[in-house]
Order: sequence, then C-alpha cells, then structure tokens
Amino acid sequence: MAIEIERKFLLSSAAWRAQVCERTLLRQGYLANTERASVRVRLAGDAGVLSVKTMTRSMSRAEYEADIPAQDAREMLERLCEGALIEKWRHIVQHAGDRWEIDEFLGDNAGLIIAELELDSEQQAFERPPWFGDEVTHDERYFNVRLSQQPFSQWRDHARQSL
Repeated sequence: MAIEIERKFLLSSAAWRAQVCERTLLRQGYLANTERASVRVRLAGDAGVLSVKTMTRSMSRAEYEADIPAQDAREMLERLCEGALIEKWRHIVQHAGDRWEIDEFLGDNAGLIIAELELDSEQQAFERPPWFGDEVTHDERYFNVRLSQQPFSQWRDHARQSL
C-alpha cells in the first residue's frame, strides 16, 4: 500500500504547454465504486494497471496498484467498466524541481485540464507555477471516478477552458 498525497489545480493559461517534456495517452474506467473505495483499470500507453483507491475528501488517500497485462486492461475497459471511460493526455511538466502531471481530458470531459502534484506530506511547500488557476483538490466533481459518473460536458456551471 502507498499513501497518495496530491493537490489539484485548474489552469489559467496555456503557458505550461511550452514546458511539456513527455506525454502519454491514458484510458481508464471503474470496475467498482463505493463510498469507501474505487477499483480502477487503466491503460497507459501499452501498460495495464489495476488500482484500488480509498475515497476521501482529504488530499491523502491509500492506494494499491498492480501491473496487469495490457490485453487484460483493454478487455476490462471494453466489457466491465461502469460509467463513461476517462480518456486523457497526461502531459509531464517540470517546474521549480517539481514534476507536474497535467491531464487534458478528451471525449465527454473535453475542455477540462487539471494540473496535479504528488507530495511527500500534506504540509510540503511547492512553488506555484504562473499558469495556475483555482485549487480543486477537495472538490469531488474533479475526481476521475466522479468524471466517469458525471462528465464535465454535463455540468451546468462548468467554465470551458481553452488552454
């Protein structure tokens, strides 16, 4: 088991695009979701991963992950997942010594772009990049499992980003 501590932010400009050093197409779906945990299957490029994450509003969550064959992940995505599949480009940006994951969503979540930073502790300081917008760490609407249940395109109050 690992403890995942992450902060999530919307973006205020497209300046981050010039700093992208790699990117990967992710496809993921949820096999189960309860108030206590979600079970996710992900295909990241040609790598399959099965994950169980605890559901909590804090920035710290227990996470269990296991690599699985890519073909198994593809089959699970096609046959077993509940809700909409999440498809997104994950862009990696280095800023002030930190590795930011910027998820640019596709499909029913197109228009949504979120920057995430994994931390070693909830109190860890970091430099806020100039392209930052509002923090959404504690807003469950931005959890991937919630985006599979109610995609961004269905939100009444969503503000389309065009970054």
